[in-house]
Amino acid sequence: MASGGVDGAPLPDPVVGPVLVVGAGLIGASVAMALTRAGVETFIHDIDPTVAHVAASRGAGSRHQPGPSPRLVVVATPPDQLGSEIARALVDFPGAVVTDVGSIKSKPLAFLEESSLDLGRYVGSHPMAGSERSGPLASSADLFDGRTWAVIHRPDCDTAALQRVDELVRTCGAVVVHMSTTDHDRAVARVSHLPHVVAALTAGRLVDAPAEHLTLSGQGLRDVTRVAAGDPRLWCQIVTANADALGVLLRQLRTEIDGLIESLATGDHSGVEAMLAAGVVGTAAIPGKHGGPSVTLATVSAAIPDEPGALAKLFADAADAKVNIEDLRIDHDPARAFGLVEIDVAEGLAERLTSMLRARGWTAHR
Repeated sequence: MASGGVDGAPLPDPVVGPVLVVGAGLIGASVAMALTRAGVETFIHDIDPTVAHVAASRGAGSRHQPGPSPRLVVVATPPDQLGSEIARALVDFPGAVVTDVGSIKSKPLAFLEESSLDLGRYVGSHPMAGSERSGPLASSADLFDGRTWAVIHRPDCDTAALQRVDELVRTCGAVVVHMSTTDHDRAVARVSHLPHVVAALTAGRLVDAPAEHLTLSGQGLRDVTRVAAGDPRLWCQIVTANADALGVLLRQLRTEIDGLIESLATGDHSGVEAMLAAGVVGTAAIPGKHGGPSVTLATVSAAIPDEPGALAKLFADAADAKVNIEDLRIDHDPARAFGLVEIDVAEGLAERLTSMLRARGWTAHR
């Protein structure tokens, strides 16, 4: 057993190396770092040697080509290069299992099916982890810890190849979820691609906003638009590659927007309320921590000075109250020298935390 898993728990027996990671961006470098953390012999390659060098210098294995052929190749290139790079790996390394970590599965598979290659050694996969930041400087060995990682189960996949990719996922600290190609692309359209597009559309309405309007910006706007800061070129490749599944959802959304516009124009309060209520129900459907059911949370707000150690003290006081912080947000006001921390805790513990914080001198309220 290798050590160093989530919260110090032992990792399962790791995938057997050597492993070659092709592509040293955020995801590729993070995969290589997670494998290196687990003691797996790992090599990383990128079309840009400088990018590979940066990734290797941060703990993403070695950038030198392995002597023995890799047992596993992980393709982590941009979406429009996935098909050709997967095909290249299948040809160049006939004894290796090949997987990819791209966010779209149907388009690369269609490219590969037009070739004469035996695809039994290819098992697509997709870790549901990332950031609006990109490149190896944003990578982290713990990026996948506890996160869901889809492994695509096709009828023509070799059982041994599927098992090796499962081992890769667990070695990186993630949780395996088997899905079909079609189900995967429909799922990511719903939980990732549609939210990103809506965030981008919302953020786009800020481009020509008067400065005095933007002074009213709060945490809600930041929450909604955060992912819109992602690389436009990369996301263009992602959403266009998943055009069919995303298009279905966008047409449904367009119908609902048209209905909302009509309700607003006619003063139909029931129509507006029904739309908002559906949002509440949908939010509750999102799985909670560790994939379990959502827990009813309450929010405790506390004013926090903008100075070193303030957040650490707040956490320590919450720990003294024996209250686990489920989530938090910090709303920064440009006009003030302090922020507002919104702490989400289990509903039954909110009053205890509020009382403790007030006793310790914090300005806190539910």
